[in-house]
Amino acid sequence: MSGSIKDTYDNQGFVVLGGLIPSEDFDQLKAACAQVIFRTRNGEWVYRRTVGKQFPLYGDDDLDSWGVQHVMHPNLCEPAFAKWYCSDALIKVVTQLLVCDADHLQMELFNLLINPVSHNFALRWHCDDVSEKATEQEEQEALAIWHHGVSEGTLAALYEDRCLYIVPGSHKQPRTSEQRFLSSSQVPPENPLDMPGAIQVILHPGDSVFYNSNILHCATYDSKTPRTTLHACMGDSRGGSTRARNILQHGLKWMTGTSFYDTLDARGKAMLSRLLDLHKSSGGHVGYSLDG
Repeated sequence: MSGSIKDTYDNQGFVVLGGLIPSEDFDQLKAACAQVIFRTRNGEWVYRRTVGKQFPLYGDDDLDSWGVQHVMHPNLCEPAFAKWYCSDALIKVVTQLLVCDADHLQMELFNLLINPVSHNFALRWHCDDVSEKATEQEEQEALAIWHHGVSEGTLAALYEDRCLYIVPGSHKQPRTSEQRFLSSSQVPPENPLDMPGAIQVILHPGDSVFYNSNILHCATYDSKTPRTTLHACMGDSRGGSTRARNILQHGLKWMTGTSFYDTLDARGKAMLSRLLDLHKSSGGHVGYSLDG
């Protein structure tokens, strides 16, 4: 990886790359996604993100869904997801962006972002692990912790994706007064580009965007436009408890049994073991990063 890509990630908080889904895996992933989306929309899969609810996770107030959680879960029986998550191409990029060895990586989340079928929906402007109510000093302290090289988010689009909006560079500094005003309520934006500094991220099929998850971002979901986008993150285990709340709040008890462990290759098993060490050291429920 060129230094310019690493520099872009550090300075802007995100970088877009192509070619990280091998052609021979692309159709397998599309088929696996189609199956889990079908099961979710049919009510067979309860780990879903519901329209009208952003945080905390889950809820049954609406039958429409904008996300599928835990796609590596053994009950889904879709090995294509773990295969890609642990693939050489993805691991190579993550280790270079995080400046760590593969032996430091811990397994975290792998979900799927999909279009609702009955409603348009939008997520409000937010940082994943910084409360919208944080003072400027609290925000600065939180962002500083997140720069210790332990955060990595990835979106990989199987179809064209125009849903994501971000404010480049916002992972390094607190919100301005106008940005704070536009990101302090539970109300999603009517026009995301009203946010000072915001840009729209456009992903073509096969593109991946790597981003610091405490960058200021939001998303819009059009019920008439198909969305099938892989949403994964990994962590550097050297960060210790820094990642605990942001990851463990999603409910990962299912990952502690042998039924999941046995589905993984050697690399995946090692990554999972590091996550289970984090889970054990957390001492129980860690709360939620955000609400609303």
